[in-house]
Amino acid sequence: MIRILSGIQPSGALHLGNYFGMMRPAIELQERGEAFYFIADYHALTSVRDPAALRAHSRQIAVDFLSCGLDPARTCLFRQSDVPEVAELAWILSTVTPMGLLERCHSFKDKTAHGISPTHGLFAYPVLMAADILLYDSDLVPVGRDQKQHLEVTRDIAVKMNETYGTLFKLPEPHIREEVATVKGLDGQKMSKSYHNTIDLFLPEKVLRKTIMGIVTDSTPVEAPKDPGQSTIVDLYRLFASPGEIADMEARFRAGGTGYGDFKKQLFERILDYFRLMQARRDHLLAHPEEVDVVLRAGAEKARSVAASVLDRVRAGVGLR
Repeated sequence: MIRILSGIQPSGALHLGNYFGMMRPAIELQERGEAFYFIADYHALTSVRDPAALRAHSRQIAVDFLSCGLDPARTCLFRQSDVPEVAELAWILSTVTPMGLLERCHSFKDKTAHGISPTHGLFAYPVLMAADILLYDSDLVPVGRDQKQHLEVTRDIAVKMNETYGTLFKLPEPHIREEVATVKGLDGQKMSKSYHNTIDLFLPEKVLRKTIMGIVTDSTPVEAPKDPGQSTIVDLYRLFASPGEIADMEARFRAGGTGYGDFKKQLFERILDYFRLMQARRDHLLAHPEEVDVVLRAGAEKARSVAASVLDRVRAGVGLR
């Protein structure tokens, strides 16, 4: 049975980019193998400086993941910090990781260019990510296209360790769903909390409507034809609608006579309907927090049992035992 590994940062409210880029693919993969999904609170320390907020965001991810369909009977869900072995493995990996490998990572350059403080943690993020993946002998890692380079770095580090100390790690493979590799935000850029352009999951109805109506559009008049290939509205609608419904919206764009506001309302209704059942499940979990506690405790116990075995192998391999 293959082992699937993925993680998500508790750095704020989850948004559609998180859902389509990581959460839904991860949930769909539950039936393909043994899934280990973690809340990456160590990673979040590079951007979250409020302890109460970090705890709240971590909790929210667990609730939202379970609301969206994660099955704890099939999947191990846990907090990254509940498995401290990952920090030790990250240090061991860092001792063989070339600086040039990290300097070529585009994520660090992109985030610092958008004003995020250039800390060592942010720079060394790919090493901790490698530890996350290698600590569980992962076979398959669902990632967005923007994260593919980090998985390649993980494989490079694993190869370096294997060349130096003998075969310690297997090489994980990426799983990328090309059609939703990048989800656009309100301004047409990649949806990201860093860019303040997100559509958050489980917004109150009025807030969701206002957010959707804030999607940036051009000044094309209502009566004029519009290019669906350049529309953030259409790109987001594709995530929720059937092929026939998408074709209909694209035809209406090209025909003219319909304003962007009407298309935004159509998108709003579709998003609201899509998450309706998930919202009901979320309301239940918020009213019964003990159910979430049970899932996280069981996940941490299972994850630590696997991590301890792998770390023992690595310690012996590098001479620490």
